[in-house]
Amino acid sequence: MQQSRPQLIGVCNQRKPGAFSCKRFHPSWQSGVVPTPTASDSAHLGPRWHLQGRRVWNAVLLFCLFFLLTPASMEAFLRPASTFPPLLQALQKGPLKVSLVGSGNWGTAVGKIVASNAKNSHIFNTDVRMWVYEEEVEGRKLTDWINIHHENRKYLPGFELPSNLRAVPSLTDACRDADLLVFVMPHQFIERACRELRKAKLLPPHCRAISLIKGIGVRNGWPITLTHEIGSILDLPKPCVLSGANVAKDVAAENFAEATIGHADGETETAALWQLLFDRPNFKINVLPDVDGVEVCGALKNVVALAGGFCEGMGQGTNTKAAILRLGVEEIKTFTMLFFGDLLADTLYDSAGYADVITTVFGGRNARVAAAFVRQKGKDWDQLEKEMLNGQKLQGPATLELVAEVIRVNEVEHLFPLFTATYAVAFQNADPQAILDVFRTERPRSIQRSEDCVKLKVPTVVKDARIRIASRMKKLGRSISELIKNPPDTPDSVSEESNHKAEPTCAKLRLVAGRLMWPVEDAKEGSPEHRHIVGGYEADWGVFYGVSRHLQACGSCIRLDLCEHLYSAALTYGGSVPVCGNTAALAVVSTVPPLH
Repeated sequence: MQQSRPQLIGVCNQRKPGAFSCKRFHPSWQSGVVPTPTASDSAHLGPRWHLQGRRVWNAVLLFCLFFLLTPASMEAFLRPASTFPPLLQALQKGPLKVSLVGSGNWGTAVGKIVASNAKNSHIFNTDVRMWVYEEEVEGRKLTDWINIHHENRKYLPGFELPSNLRAVPSLTDACRDADLLVFVMPHQFIERACRELRKAKLLPPHCRAISLIKGIGVRNGWPITLTHEIGSILDLPKPCVLSGANVAKDVAAENFAEATIGHADGETETAALWQLLFDRPNFKINVLPDVDGVEVCGALKNVVALAGGFCEGMGQGTNTKAAILRLGVEEIKTFTMLFFGDLLADTLYDSAGYADVITTVFGGRNARVAAAFVRQKGKDWDQLEKEMLNGQKLQGPATLELVAEVIRVNEVEHLFPLFTATYAVAFQNADPQAILDVFRTERPRSIQRSEDCVKLKVPTVVKDARIRIASRMKKLGRSISELIKNPPDTPDSVSEESNHKAEPTCAKLRLVAGRLMWPVEDAKEGSPEHRHIVGGYEADWGVFYGVSRHLQACGSCIRLDLCEHLYSAALTYGGSVPVCGNTAALAVVSTVPPLH
């Protein structure tokens, strides 16, 4: 006798909005008695219950798997908030406050950049404070000139400043609770300013600093960077540094310029914020992991500028300045590697390297004053500074004294002949000709072998370009390494012997070459082919293309490099091929006499 199945009731009960629970009740459950499941119950429930349950659980598992496999979600889920850099944690609470320490010629130009960027940013506080040493200018306070008239009448006259750049006469008030500190002041005053800030205890623990100061310090005969001094006094992580070929008035006038930011290991996120703060359409910022190299280049370029100014005062020309620039950069490189360990080649080739030295030697204030020092004998550096710089400070002589002290204490004068001679002229009444004697008496350099020279590392972009070129040259049976070692000869150097070898060896080549050239007067007007005048003849580029493709297939018929010229000219330039393409085409054609 067939056993009757118990009646089952399916209920979908919504307990909370968005939360559902599905139950299946046995009639006897209402009485509080839970029946023992039977085989018939399982058989009845199986298909529907298991199918729905699997769908729900599969959906949940797929969602969790997708969530966990998403990189951003995994990082947000697995990374505790406390591991974010402190400065980025502060950014979560609101825009970062920026303060500038310094308001001279360069400091005001930088303030204009920073305030312009902060004005339209959600990352930086709109109010940018700038510490200004209070003084009277034309009957008004300098802070009033900046805050009311939006002009630094003394140090950067004629340039309108953003309204959100606020001048503050008190150093502590200007830097209170600052998240980002920009030091841009004469290096002679940096220690005193940092000690005053440390004593006030007004900086948050996540505060970060950057130095735009050109100079170095010395402790017991050993050079130290100003970023090290700022960080050690204020108990901050190693500050970043910004340096480059930047004349303040040109930057303020929004003439295009570049600069380099150097950062220490572990400060990549901070360097990215600094780049956002300074980068403008006319002031582009590059970032390198070489804080010491960028800073030392920015400091010692003023020493090289003094040597260049001395030569200017003696009436020497551009060639002499170029020699000073070359040797000066070499001594900067030696000084950096000797006392700071490493120097990235990228630093020398960036704005903080050669570009900054060139700008300073040929147009900076140090070079101008050094030239006057030679012409106006009897005046010292302080007198010339007051007469020529309108209250600005001259960085070169002070830096030169510190560099000379380091060289003397460590007894390495033989490694720095230019720096030593420059110090003798600037402070020991030596004849300015001593600068030229460095080059005249220098012994010729030893002839170096290729294995003794340091080769530059091939950048990734060049490697990628080589790969693309190699794939193209592979079709012609050539390789990049072969072309680098044995460049193709010029088409004009095709000898009679090569012409003889290039005589047509197959009927197809002879037939195509016969169509290749004909007198211009025989050309039909309105011909659909794309033609081009080549040496008094009109060439059909479609035929050129056909010949080049055939010659590639018959590599023994003619030189492959000429085929490549011809092929590229026909395929790429069409009727407006440059001279090199025309020459290659004529060279190819000359090897095959036309059939008339």
